[in-house]
Order: sequence, then structure tokens, then C-alpha cells
Amino acid sequence: MSEPPAPRLIAASGPLSGTITVPGDKSISHRALMFASLAVGTSRIVGLLEGEDVLATAAALRAMGASIERGADGVWSVDGVGVGGLLQPAQALDMGNSGTSTRLLMGLVASHPITATFVGDASLSRRPMARVIEPLAQMGADIAASPGGTLPLMVRGLCPAVPIRYTLPVASAQVKSAVLLAGLNTPGMTQVIEPIATRDHSERMLAGFGAAVTVEEGPEGRIIAITGEAELRPQQIVVPGDPSSAAFFMVAASIVPGSDITIGNVGLNPTRTGLITALRMMGANITEAQPRLVGGEPVADLIVRHAPLSAIDVPVDLAPSMIDEYPALFVAAAFAQGRTVARGAHELRVKESDRIAAMAAALRAIGVRVEEFDDGLAITGSGGDQLPGGGVIATQLDHRIAMSMAVAALQCRRDVTLDDAAPVATSFPTFFDLLDALSGAHAGGGA
Repeated sequence: MSEPPAPRLIAASGPLSGTITVPGDKSISHRALMFASLAVGTSRIVGLLEGEDVLATAAALRAMGASIERGADGVWSVDGVGVGGLLQPAQALDMGNSGTSTRLLMGLVASHPITATFVGDASLSRRPMARVIEPLAQMGADIAASPGGTLPLMVRGLCPAVPIRYTLPVASAQVKSAVLLAGLNTPGMTQVIEPIATRDHSERMLAGFGAAVTVEEGPEGRIIAITGEAELRPQQIVVPGDPSSAAFFMVAASIVPGSDITIGNVGLNPTRTGLITALRMMGANITEAQPRLVGGEPVADLIVRHAPLSAIDVPVDLAPSMIDEYPALFVAAAFAQGRTVARGAHELRVKESDRIAAMAAALRAIGVRVEEFDDGLAITGSGGDQLPGGGVIATQLDHRIAMSMAVAALQCRRDVTLDDAAPVATSFPTFFDLLDALSGAHAGGGA
């Protein structure tokens, strides 16, 4: 049974002020659980994101033999089974809304002598899995998907699997990671070639766990190689704050006059900072305080103050480093002076929703002039003035649509209603609480 919709009314806000920390990075949280589950011994994870997507990963790994527990202090302990040690799950693995869980775990299963069936919610069951199926099938996995290459699907792993050299046809950290994870239990060297660099959390963390991973630049792009059969060592992991979650508050403080906020402990991996680059190009006032390295990942506190924004042509080469942040960028563009053009983001069509169409409709509902392209949007901004608002936003079961439009509502003349705020819990359960805290509780309340 699916949960009933949870509508939420968002009212305009005065200046945002205060200091917050956002939940742990979702990408790093997923990978920390997976790699720890393949290590021999006990790993400890501090700052794990406890959203529904990451909890789906934990549940699936438990079903395949790992012991994963949350301590009373919020620290997670993982006793791994070792590479090659995953057990046959007794029932289908329910991935909920998490595409990352699905694609990466498909890679893990592909080189183990087990069979796993993956199921998910209505939104996830529409998302394409063919891009992962193709390379894993080349490695020898037998994968039976629903029509269109979607869930439910079954993966029958091959052990030993066949190492491959695979060039990514689209920039996708999830596909790259799935192949590398399959390569962990595959004798020989498995290589992934990235013509366009994507987020590199898998490579960084696998090296930290002791895998033989190399990254080289070649004429074809980045060449990431992993040598199986790996032996992973348990680790102590501190998960930095998720820049994709911080994105909403960076935009909120930028568009609401008088705002001055600090977002602590944000991960600033260079493959994830495209939104900060784009916002600064628009004139945003974002400074980094106390830059530091935590677990091999660059981290800093971000100080964001309101600033007038100007329209830009968003550089296409920023797309891989901000693909999840485009909905937040579109909101910033809605309050900029002039016409912002953001293209080269075809991948947005196949996220939790069609984020190009969903954001175009949502912005029009609050009075924004939008032109839609196959690969992005052109948005004519208000020059910093409040927008009319008053619309009902179809969030399309997409957490990022809901959060982005909650931010837009802070600078609207009339209240804005989200038709369903429940999906926010998949990645950011405390989002509305933090928004309330910064804005003086103007954003609270159900509709």
C-alpha cells in the first residue's frame, strides 16, 4: 500500500538567519554501507544519512548477510561478509524510491553466485535500468527486467564474472560504480572509461578500504581500473554534509532579502560543486570557512548571504557536477535579473521524475516565464521581486521538486501548496524543520 499524499502549504518568509547542518551525503552514505558490508571486520560510520533511500540500502545488505546496526549515539556499525561472501536473499529486495541503491547493488550481485530480485515504488519502477544492465551482462550476469528495462528485475550473478573495459555512453556515476562494484569480485582488471568525469566517491572510498584502484587520464577520458578479487579492510568513516541538500538553503538565502546563514560541514568534492560555481557566476555571495579534509573528502562551512542574482548561460560542462541540483538552480534563475538558459541536462528527463517538465510546470504555476527544451530550460527571472505564487505544485513523487518549490515559495506573494511533501523523507527527513528554524517557522504546517 502506498502512503497517502501529504500536502503542505508554504508561506513567504522574512530573512533567513542561523546556523544549520544538513544530513550526511547520500552518495557517500550508500557507498559506506556497501563497502563496509564487503569488508572483513567491523566498520563504524558517523553521520550516515538516515533517509529512506539509504535505509533501503541497509535493509538489502542485511538481507544478503551483513550485520548493520545503529547505536544509541547515532553511530552505525557494520560487520561485513567479505568480498564474495554475499548470501542469497530470502525475498525480493525493496529499493523504495532509490535508484542509487538499485543500480549499485545490481553491480554487487552481478559477480556473486546468488540471485536477487529488485522491486521499488511507482516512481523507481519507471526509471531506466538498461544502462546498468548492458555492462553487467557483458560481465556475465543474467538479468531479466520488465519491459523497457525497468523494475521489477532479477539479477543472477556469475562467479567468476568476466572483467571488461567499458566506456560510459552517458555520464553516470551510478553506472560507473555498478561496474566497479562488480569488478571487486571479478578476477583480473575491470576498467571504466569516462569521457566526461562524474562524481568520484566510489574511487576515493574503495581506495580507502584497500581496493586496488587506479585513476588515470587518457585520450579517451578518465580511466578507472579495479583489480579483483579484492580484500577490503574495515574503516572508520565520517560522512560529510550532502551538498545536494545544502543546495536548497544556498538558493533560499540567496533569494530572500536580508538573509545570512551558515551551513556547517558541507562536502565540497570537486565533482559535486557545479551549483556553487553556477550560483557564484550569477552573483551569489557564498564563502567557504574552515576548509578541511575529512576521510579524504574536502569539507567546509558555507556562509551564504542574500545577493542580487543575474541571469547566465549555464556552462554545459557543469552538468555532471550539478545534475541533482538543477531544480534548485532553476529556482535561483526564477529570481534573477534576465533570462537564464540551462541546457545539456538530458539526464534530468530520467530522474525520480522528468525534472525538466516537472520544474517547468511548477515554475509556471507560481508565475514564472519558462521555455522548455529537450535538454533544459530557459527561465526569465523576476529581478529579485516576489513572484505571484498561489499555485498548487505537482511534486511528481520527487523529493527535489518538492524541496525546490518550497524554497521558491519563500519569496512569493501568495502561499504555495505542495501536493505531496512526503517524498522529501527519502533524502532529507529534517528539511522542513530546518527551513522553519531559519525562517522563524513561516514554512511550517500541513495544508
